Amino acid sequence: MGNFIEQWLPIIGQAVMETFQMVIISLFFAILIGVPLGILVVLTRPGQSLENKFVYQFLNLVINIVRSIPFIILLFFILPFTKFLVGTTIGVQGVIVPLVIYTAPYLARLLESSLLEVDSGIIEAYKAMGIKTHKIIWSVMLREARPSIILGLTIVTISLIGATAMAGLVGAGGLGDLAYRFGHLRYEVDVMYATVFILIILVQGIQSLGNRIAARLKKD
Repeated sequence: MGNFIEQWLPIIGQAVMETFQMVIISLFFAILIGVPLGILVVLTRPGQSLENKFVYQFLNLVINIVRSIPFIILLFFILPFTKFLVGTTIGVQGVIVPLVIYTAPYLARLLESSLLEVDSGIIEAYKAMGIKTHKIIWSVMLREARPSIILGLTIVTISLIGATAMAGLVGAGGLGDLAYRFGHLRYEVDVMYATVFILIILVQGIQSLGNRIAARLKKD
């Protein structure tokens, strides 16, 4: 056991850091794209303040198309685009683009669901007082939907962890790459077990944290 820890701890530690890098960077850009996209889908749907049938149907179509493609297929499908955008298709840098494209529409759809759960009576009351749309979005809709949004972000983060593991198959680094290179190709079973254990701990920790934050926001 001591030899295993001494030999593999630095390698596993690096893989964990690479996984965190991929998740944090991808989540940041996915939020920058997915949140406005989700808000726009809500505002342009029939009966909303910025109702626009063409924009709503177009955004819906794009989101549904991207979400219907499994990540591993999307990863290979947009390799030329990734290469053009960041100059590489391997390592942490090379997988950020497909991770963001995979995650942003998913986040947008979850945000849409969260915002639609907000009591329409509250929104109508603010509209009747002459409050502008952008203020209603930021001060009412997003605030009322905070617990649901946090749970959505938790789901997205866990999904990202799973995607980074798959990205390891193309040399993206992280725990997936570690499990594939050593656990599968070299039959280091202990490494595979350690990788699975760490992924379980990460997912459980993130889910528990998300649940706790959402529960606290519900009380506010």
